[in-house]
Amino acid sequence: MAEQWQNSRGVGRRIYVQGKLILDTPTHLGNGDTESLADIALLWDEVARQRPLLTGASLAGALRNYVREFEAGFGMAEQKDGALLAEQLFGYLRSYEATVESWLMVDDALGWLPDAAAVEIRDGVAIDPKTRTARDKKKFDVELLPAGTTFDLHFELWLPQGDEARLRAFVMALSGLEAGKIGLGMRKRRGYGRCHVGGWQVKDYDMTQPADVLGWLNHEFAPGDPVKPVAEWFPDVQIGASNGRALHLKATFNLLGSILIRAAGEEGDGPDMVHLRSYRPGNGRVPILSATSLAGVLRGRALRIANTLGKNPAIIDDMFGRQIEKATDKPTGSRLLVREAIIDNGIADRVQSRVKIDRFTGGAYPQALFSQQPVWAKALTPTQVTIHLELRQYGDSAAAFEAQAGLLLLLLKDLWTGDLALGGESSVGRGRLQGEKATIEADGQTWTITRQGEDGQLQFAGDDPKSLEENYLAAFRTAYGEVIT
Repeated sequence: MAEQWQNSRGVGRRIYVQGKLILDTPTHLGNGDTESLADIALLWDEVARQRPLLTGASLAGALRNYVREFEAGFGMAEQKDGALLAEQLFGYLRSYEATVESWLMVDDALGWLPDAAAVEIRDGVAIDPKTRTARDKKKFDVELLPAGTTFDLHFELWLPQGDEARLRAFVMALSGLEAGKIGLGMRKRRGYGRCHVGGWQVKDYDMTQPADVLGWLNHEFAPGDPVKPVAEWFPDVQIGASNGRALHLKATFNLLGSILIRAAGEEGDGPDMVHLRSYRPGNGRVPILSATSLAGVLRGRALRIANTLGKNPAIIDDMFGRQIEKATDKPTGSRLLVREAIIDNGIADRVQSRVKIDRFTGGAYPQALFSQQPVWAKALTPTQVTIHLELRQYGDSAAAFEAQAGLLLLLLKDLWTGDLALGGESSVGRGRLQGEKATIEADGQTWTITRQGEDGQLQFAGDDPKSLEENYLAAFRTAYGEVIT
């Protein structure tokens, strides 16, 4: 029997990579602590108490999921046989008996908050689709790292001599981080956790060369080492195109009137209700359309459309994720990804005072005077918001994906015409939008819809708009036909 020291993994190449990860939107990296002041608290380093912690396990899990979906498609499970690149790079459980360990070492990363920003507190609430009001005992708050927070990432990759498959998987993962396609933390499909890496520093050691072995023994990165995109470090590695099928929708709207997504006032003597703001590097705290609010509005209207047309409500759970009604329910992830959007060129400092009226006397209701600070549209130049939606096909459900895409087009129509309001107080006219331009990309085709003139006529460009009707709206009319009562 060979000695243990002779059971070498045959490492012929060691690659060290480091880069600076920058958060583009607020991010929650949690610790599971239920005794915090916030309902859902952040994870902080136990030694450097004032620095947030991104664990290597969380980062490795996000990278593994991205590589698997890039190669096999969204929602496809691993095979437990080492056939997928994600299994080869990150390890797997061989036939549920023996563990094959990872070839990639991912370090924990400590973060730095921006000088001009602090931890954000977001309020959340579940909405009852029947009454369109808040559900009982479903209010919560969550701590978020502000956009602009940075983490120093460090990776070490071991490779057997001539192993190109694992190197390709590693380059694939780094490319995903570089392009901002890998989200981190909680509620990545609702706008949180978007991030990117601007470039990488790389040290590549050939362990068959004495000079490289000496370099490895004295390994360290210097501040002056070049920072380059991953494609420049590994020009011979071709990762190809993603096998995930998705529909991408980008739409720009003009705000009509005002919009109010409530947030707690920042000052004790300020308005009772202010519109939600979030920090963005270079712009300070700006008014935003939160992805959680937008997704909730879309889900509620999608349910109404499905009920009106006699569709099986299962399409809503498939598209937006299953909600937990009782302890035995199993949640599922949303196939619709929604991004946060900045409201550009709005008036955010105008305060409106309102009062509740007694319906019997016609006078002011006692102690019911309150003030609000929504975002108002400007009269001469448009106040605009651009939303980004991505609908993914999971598993082999091509017909379900096309039907959900058809439903998404109907939701776009309601937003475009101002029939679907966003935020609170839609009953007094807030939250109305008017469509200006929309771009839809799916299955190698691109459609562009533009509003023209005062009468709002639509102009189509790109591929034949009839294909939207034939491919997606027709699929929605024929799918999910059986109603569960």
